[in-house]
Amino acid sequence: MTSSVVLRTLPTPDSFRVPPRLEGLRRVSYNLWWSWHPEARALFRRIHPERWIATRNPVAICSGPIDWEPLLEDPKFLTQVDEVVAAFDNYMTGGSDHWFPRAHGADLTNPIAYFCAEFGWHESLTLYSGGLGVLAGDHMKAASDMALPLVGVGLLYRRGYFRQAIDADGHQEHAYPEIDLSLLPLVRAAGPTGEQLVISIPLGDRRVSAAVWVAQIGRVPVLLLDTDISANSESDRPITHILYVRGREMRLHQEMVLGVGGIRALRALGVAPSVYHLNEGHSALNLVERTREFVAAGETLESALDHVKRHTVFTIHTPVSAGNEKFAVDLVRRVVGPLCDGTGEADAGGVPLQRMLDLAVGAEGDRGAFDLTALSLRLSVGANAVSKLHAETANATWSPVITNKILGITNGVHMPTWVGRETRVVYEQFLNADLDRLDTDGPEAAGFWERLGGVDARAWWDAHARQKVALGEFLRDSIRRQLGRHGDSPHALREADTFFDPNVLTIGFARRFATYKRANLLFTDIERLTRILSNSDRPVQIVFAGKAHPADRAGQEVIRDIWEKSRAAAFRGRIFVMEDYDMRTTRYLVAGCDVWLNTPRRPLEASGTSGMKASANGAVNVSVLDGWWDEGYTGSNGFAIGDTSINPDDAAQDAADAESLYRILENEVVPRYYDRGADGLPAAWLDLARASIGSTLWRFSTTRMLHEYCEQLYLPAAAPRTGSHR
Repeated sequence: MTSSVVLRTLPTPDSFRVPPRLEGLRRVSYNLWWSWHPEARALFRRIHPERWIATRNPVAICSGPIDWEPLLEDPKFLTQVDEVVAAFDNYMTGGSDHWFPRAHGADLTNPIAYFCAEFGWHESLTLYSGGLGVLAGDHMKAASDMALPLVGVGLLYRRGYFRQAIDADGHQEHAYPEIDLSLLPLVRAAGPTGEQLVISIPLGDRRVSAAVWVAQIGRVPVLLLDTDISANSESDRPITHILYVRGREMRLHQEMVLGVGGIRALRALGVAPSVYHLNEGHSALNLVERTREFVAAGETLESALDHVKRHTVFTIHTPVSAGNEKFAVDLVRRVVGPLCDGTGEADAGGVPLQRMLDLAVGAEGDRGAFDLTALSLRLSVGANAVSKLHAETANATWSPVITNKILGITNGVHMPTWVGRETRVVYEQFLNADLDRLDTDGPEAAGFWERLGGVDARAWWDAHARQKVALGEFLRDSIRRQLGRHGDSPHALREADTFFDPNVLTIGFARRFATYKRANLLFTDIERLTRILSNSDRPVQIVFAGKAHPADRAGQEVIRDIWEKSRAAAFRGRIFVMEDYDMRTTRYLVAGCDVWLNTPRRPLEASGTSGMKASANGAVNVSVLDGWWDEGYTGSNGFAIGDTSINPDDAAQDAADAESLYRILENEVVPRYYDRGADGLPAAWLDLARASIGSTLWRFSTTRMLHEYCEQLYLPAAAPRTGSHR
């Protein structure tokens, strides 16, 4: 089959205007391919540097006024345009020699449909909150690079996830600015009459319409459903406004639009997937809709459920109860009932709601809750956790529900997106490495990275130093904006110019501020931490970043506490708290930090991917043996906080882990970083960095991850059987 899925779309907006000589820029601008190809980003930065800094978005740049004449008269610019457009066109028309078509091209007749509540491709599209969305975004990019036929399905949040500000007292503030869709790399899916495709979803006692947009991620299209259209009442238009909205009824409405509406959008566009991949339980209602379709077509209920199960795979992402979506049965009866029983559908055959409620009883046996994870597990032919350790936890947790073992397919990251520019140049220069292709070529690429020992130590150290300088500039700019908004004095703002010394050992801690992640573990012994950070000969600095969900008061209190401590005299200029953590901030942090710190309470971290990103840049992980690090730690590529034992006394466990962390910093990390040879280089530290890179670049890439998804889940679920499937 073809290596890409092509959908009907409407022309790009008239506001996007480029001279005929530069028409190829339109194709590049409206495809997120540019987000992981630095030569494309450099081109758009050159077109309008100020607007690039403000928007980091080619569509916004080319939709504004631009004086094209000087650029059209610049031969170097025209050559740059031609090279980028040619690289993009070659990418889009190629793919037949990539891993999936070579290894399994004959094994899949129709694409994979990947459903997820959030997608993180780039910071200019705020359709993600954190790790789950960024993982989904990396999944799409890797599928494109590997030429895996896949189509994504999600929601178009016009206000996205919240923008975080931290006030002068350390309190997290929330803002939801509206997105201007005309300035984003999105196009409208085309309906049969030549207008934007709009589908209809029964929601309780009424019907709600959703317009369908398309985000193109290289070869992979992603459908995004939008209820903020004139066909809906004012009370229904905000359904898709905010990601992870707090209200439970509104959340259920969103998940009806995602699950039911997503299936209807695929049908309207003529896409008949071979396999449906539910990435977490938010899209589980697509199981209900697909069952309803089969029953309406004349299948028995049990046959319909069997068809649905045979072609569904499911990924569970968290062992934390709050991360597994549940709804009160009474609410489900009111909102979902009409779809199941057929009262809201002219063509429905009827699916007894009680049968779906029975399938959604959770592991605890609570019949008052509709558990989307339980429903997804029962109606999937295969399911996976996101690390080996998480698989052990998930199988134990869900044993009352599952009949087949939950697999362990450890998450990965899309290396071309997350390896810093300077480090990437080193790979290319000394290893003759095309990182884009090495991330797609399969297991044979793994041995290539063993040659990392031959990389010139000075070249690697200098590249990392440049990335660290860039992090410092980015951090100081962020801190100055914070202080200026707080009304701090000009003296305080000038003082910020001295913050972040690139010659100082730098620890990064950046993730969601949930209490089980224990961001404040470092502060268990203030005096000891002060001695570590303030050593005049071997100082240390720490950068914190992350958001707490607006409903998570305890997580917000952790942010406030760390912010307050960072302002104290002992830590001022040594501990920094950056606000509004997003993908751009992540890129600076994982590229510039020397150490990546992770302190979850084992075994509550399902996987984690930020440490993988940092490791690919040569950072050294210092982490609890949880999630990916439980299998990623080799003994020579970083450090393990504590061991694999779990103390049921949380306070005792925290104290033991804090002691282990302090000991690692004092006796291992700080000495190795500052012990320099005659050449001024820390040889022992660089050995750690090389081991960190070599153990990560293939093993924890999304490409390795997708190889396993394809061979352990997708292809078995796509296997033909007697009878049709949808």
